[in-house]
Amino acid sequence: MITVLPVEGMPEVRPGDEIADLVIASIDLREHDVVVVTQKIVSKAEGRLEAVADDEGRMRLIERESVRVLRRRDELVISETQQGFVCANAGVDLSNVDDGVAALLPVDSDRSARHIRDALVARTGLIVAVVVSDTFGRPWRRGLVDVALGCAGVAAIVDLRGTADTRGRTLQATEVAVADEIASAAELVMGKDRDVPVAVVRGVDASWLREGSVKTEVIRPHNEDLFR
Repeated sequence: MITVLPVEGMPEVRPGDEIADLVIASIDLREHDVVVVTQKIVSKAEGRLEAVADDEGRMRLIERESVRVLRRRDELVISETQQGFVCANAGVDLSNVDDGVAALLPVDSDRSARHIRDALVARTGLIVAVVVSDTFGRPWRRGLVDVALGCAGVAAIVDLRGTADTRGRTLQATEVAVADEIASAAELVMGKDRDVPVAVVRGVDASWLREGSVKTEVIRPHNEDLFR
């Protein structure tokens, strides 16, 4: 059975803070827990914050963080970021930060996840995993969901191709984005309006607990992308 636990009571994260220490002080972890950490506090801890004076400055920042702009409507920009993600406004976010400040995406979210995971393992002696999550919109569907920007100690994709379905047919195309599913499950107890930036997903399939990478497993190469 999978259980999702909010990590409540964490203090405001500042540049230079060690997120692992804040998590350990707030919840008792167990073997094989997956700790889901929002991009916002990772960006704060890593100092990925920049002053933004006005809308014009925000647009300059979005353009700087983009490698290409795919669509633009009024002040909404859909772009490909330097990290390879396709998202709104290059991930430049003004929510849950001080006025006049924007949070940028981590430079390498897989590396950020590994840092937090390694610190948790070193301090607790437990085998745990970490997912760095963020909120993305979706083409063709309304509403937002949390997805994985980076992961460590848990598969980003579980490849079921070549295995049999319940009727004995061989699966041809089934690759399950488990890191995204873990991030979405965690968001159910977090949310932008609850001041809960970390959640623990407990009870995941032990076979998922291996080294993973969102960058190498999830991001679709351009030659496989029918829409860019």
